[in-house]
Amino acid sequence: MSHRSLVGRLARFAAAGAVGTLAHYALLLALVEGGGVRPVFGSVAGFVLGALVNYALNRRLVFRSDRAHVEALPRFFAVAGVGLLWNALLMYGFTVTLGLHYLLAQVVTTGLLLIWHYTGNARWTFRKSDAASDAMKR
Repeated sequence: MSHRSLVGRLARFAAAGAVGTLAHYALLLALVEGGGVRPVFGSVAGFVLGALVNYALNRRLVFRSDRAHVEALPRFFAVAGVGLLWNALLMYGFTVTLGLHYLLAQVVTTGLLLIWHYTGNARWTFRKSDAASDAMKR
């Protein structure tokens, strides 16, 4: 991948992530401020919504994947599942153990998980399917 292509893909990844993050935070705020839900649980619910938004945007706009949904979706949710676990653990550590405000804790957590999500999805979830890669090598 050329430097220009990589920069473009990273920019699209960041934009898709911003939309997914907006969905995540909107649900988090609605549940915590409006619904009286505890911040860790609101964060987890927001994370799931953000993951669904990100799958759709990343598959189509960022990685332009040809991998079938039956292959890509479980991989995406495996990467997201590990991210979800880290999200919950980090949110617990930052809010309960360190006493940070939940929104600051979520911003820090989101930043830390950005690297995990990009790498996992670029190298595993949305990379060219094995059959397509094999055909290109011939």
